[in-house]
Amino acid sequence: MGKEISELSPLLLLLISSGTMGSAAILSFVNECSYTVWPATFSGNGPTLGDGGFSLAPGQLVQLIADPGWSGRVWARTGCNFDSSGNGKCLTGECGSLNCIGDGQPPFTLAQFIIALGTTDNNFYDVSLVEGYNVGIRINATGGTSDCQYAGCIANLNCPPELQVVDVSGSVVACKSACEAFNAAQFCCADDYSTPQTCSRTQYSEMFKKACPNAYSYPYDDVSSRFTCSGSNFLITFCPKGL
Repeated sequence: MGKEISELSPLLLLLISSGTMGSAAILSFVNECSYTVWPATFSGNGPTLGDGGFSLAPGQLVQLIADPGWSGRVWARTGCNFDSSGNGKCLTGECGSLNCIGDGQPPFTLAQFIIALGTTDNNFYDVSLVEGYNVGIRINATGGTSDCQYAGCIANLNCPPELQVVDVSGSVVACKSACEAFNAAQFCCADDYSTPQTCSRTQYSEMFKKACPNAYSYPYDDVSSRFTCSGSNFLITFCPKGL
């Protein structure tokens, strides 16, 4: 795990000594896009994976190991240009450098993971359009048990004009969330709309859900969008061709 035993928390020491520590998960990233993407990682718990970001050419595979208890977010950046020091900008998913040290700038398609800490716990995973959409993502849980469905958005969204992000040539490169586009409480599940009872799907989240039924379309879309699998690894595909 890359740490001395003395540096581990009491809970981790207890799990190790009792033999109930979960298994690390291999996260395999594959690029099926016709162009290079730059996956970015942000860790909520545990070490940063892949130095926070890396280049992934078409057809390339990169594998990273997430320790038991790790949680984090992954997204693809597009249209990036970095110098030899890793400084530069991206057209979508921008975080300030090749190796992200924080979250990205929406809109982007987001993959999220929680790796089980104990052997009896499930891994959690999902793909979310709450931050918008820039590339298709599919997550397949491999080698695990229990439900283990795929999560993702494999469709090319038919983004309405009011949500579109265009480049200098006029090509649509991303689709904003309604929250980012309009900054209104009802779209952001904020203020008077900040609970599952008061925040429901809108015409925009319904559109996202119809295109991508296995992805979050708004913040409280848990029932049909969050998946679990025990003891699994994960295959994360950008621009997937299908299931």
